[in-house]
Amino acid sequence: MTVTMHTPDVDDLGDAVLALREWQYDAKTVPLHPGDLGWHWTTGAEATAAAVRTWSRDGRILAVGLLDGPGVLRLTIAPSAQDDDELAQQMTADITRVGRGVLPEGEVAVEARDAAVLGGLLSDEGWAPGEQWTPLARDLAEPVGAPGVRIELVGPDRVAAHTAVHRSAFDSARFTDERWHAMAEGLPYADARSLLAYDEHGDAVAAVTVWSAGRGRPGLLEPMGVHPDHRGHGYGRAICVAAAAALRNMGSSSATVCTRAANGGGVATYESAGYRRLPDVPDLVRSA
Repeated sequence: MTVTMHTPDVDDLGDAVLALREWQYDAKTVPLHPGDLGWHWTTGAEATAAAVRTWSRDGRILAVGLLDGPGVLRLTIAPSAQDDDELAQQMTADITRVGRGVLPEGEVAVEARDAAVLGGLLSDEGWAPGEQWTPLARDLAEPVGAPGVRIELVGPDRVAAHTAVHRSAFDSARFTDERWHAMAEGLPYADARSLLAYDEHGDAVAAVTVWSAGRGRPGLLEPMGVHPDHRGHGYGRAICVAAAAALRNMGSSSATVCTRAANGGGVATYESAGYRRLPDVPDLVRSA
């Protein structure tokens, strides 16, 4: 059977989420996670479906991609298909040819940390290493310990505080209360938690959302941020410890996160919370 690419509709998104859940395993990198789709769900189910691409053979999904903006494709391949030449060749054709409806003309990037065969074919097409990313992971076999600050689970009564911390942390107005509710209505959020850290004055100072992929599989932090007025006091470390504890309570094997290698402060924060730095991985970029 030939490999075919598909853009799912809303009703098909569950198949992509389920495939990503089943493919998660503890490794030296952090592949695309159902939580990545869950975070994208802040834009709504229809927009998320339009941003997803799946590659299948004989009705079985072998790879899932997420258009994280118009010029960036983040993807992962089923562990059993990572050496599948036919799949890699078809994905290369779909990714590199503008008319296939994946990436536009000009400078674009592909994040494919677990796709060596695909990466080699893209390199043969002239794609080159781009921005470096740093994956980190914390093993959850043992109890995590206390974060040292007050942590609260975000429900309807704490949404405004959660989104306000995020907007300040990322200097972005996009994450509104409405977007949080859209995220919470998405399929992946059934296995997610949003957390807030508070200082001694009762002010919300740090926020994180964690995503489980099921018992015995790695969970994901996406996103984590500290209010700029409260940085330098250990709140980033505290919320990352709390995130790990929440994922352990949900049965995750590890807590994982990936950030730009250039984000030295972020990498240091995760390491201070017990996350082990894994080898940096570059995007692959096609220049204009």
